[in-house]
Amino acid sequence: MREKKELPACPVAAIVELIGGKWKLLIIRNLMMRPWRFNELLKNLDGCSQRMLTDSLRTMEAAGLITRTVFPEVPPRVEYALSDLGKSLRPILGAMEKWGTDYKSGRV
Repeated sequence: MREKKELPACPVAAIVELIGGKWKLLIIRNLMMRPWRFNELLKNLDGCSQRMLTDSLRTMEAAGLITRTVFPEVPPRVEYALSDLGKSLRPILGAMEKWGTDYKSGRV
């Protein structure tokens, strides 16, 4: 469920508010591939603390960008995945990936 948070009037500032920061973008990058469990994300995001990952996932879930599914198992299993809204970011991340590849290769 999306949290009714006041976003900046500027569309660019609004998206920075929602997905800005190193960890949120890298979380989204990972979730574009498949659903991930918390510890998988934590191990993959070198340098991200448990607290930062928890805060980022909670914020993104509240904004409606990701879903959190708790499976009724012992021990409990929780998976994070992109929601339809989160999946709509695919073209944006694709453009960022292309620009980053071009930049690293000296084409821009």
